[in-house]
Amino acid sequence: MIDTKEKILYTALRLFAKDGYDGVSVSMIAKDIGITKSALYKHYKKKRDIFDSILKRMSRNDYERAKEYEMPEEPIDKGKEPYQSATPEEIAVYSKAQFRYWTQDNFASDFRKMLTLEQYRSNEMSALYHQYLAGGPLDYMADIFDEMLGSRQDAMQAALEFYGPMFILYGVYDSADNKSEILTLADRHIDNFIARLNKKIKSEESK
Repeated sequence: MIDTKEKILYTALRLFAKDGYDGVSVSMIAKDIGITKSALYKHYKKKRDIFDSILKRMSRNDYERAKEYEMPEEPIDKGKEPYQSATPEEIAVYSKAQFRYWTQDNFASDFRKMLTLEQYRSNEMSALYHQYLAGGPLDYMADIFDEMLGSRQDAMQAALEFYGPMFILYGVYDSADNKSEILTLADRHIDNFIARLNKKIKSEESK
C-alpha cells in the first residue's frame, strides 16, 4: 500500500503533467488526495520540495535502470570502459525496456508529459527536457556508438537515426488508440537498427 508521502509525490506529478507546475497549488494536491494542507505539510514543506523529490526519484531510477540492464550509468567523462563494453544486443534490450518505461510506467510517463508541457515556460524545465528527452539521450547513444564506430560524426548520425524515431513514437503512443501497435513499431525499429549496426561493425572489422 502506498503511504501518504508517496501518494503526494505521485498525485502532484500527475497534476503537473495535466495542468503544469505553476497551474497546480498545494491545496489542489491535498484536495485530490483527500487530506488537508496541514497534513501535506507534515511531509513536504512546500511545493518545490515535492518537485525536488520527483527529480531525485527520476535520477535514481535512471541510474538503477542503467545498472539493471548493464548499460553505462555515469557520463562518459567519468569513465569510458562501460561505454566500450556495451554491445548492440544490450542496447536493444535496454532501449525496448526504456520505451516501455517512458510510456507505460505512470511516474515516468507523467514526468515526460510534464516536461513536454513545461519546456517553454522556464529555463530549468527546458534544461530538464533536454537532459531527459532530447539532447541527453542523443548524446548518451552517440557516446556508445562512438566506441563502436570510431568516428564522432558517424556516431552522432547513428544516434540520430536510432533515437529520432523513438522520440517521435513517444508522442504517437500517447494519442494512439492501439498502443500495442506502437510498441511493436518501436521494437521493430530497434531490431532493424541493431541489425544494420551489427552489419556495419562486422564490415569494419573485416577491413
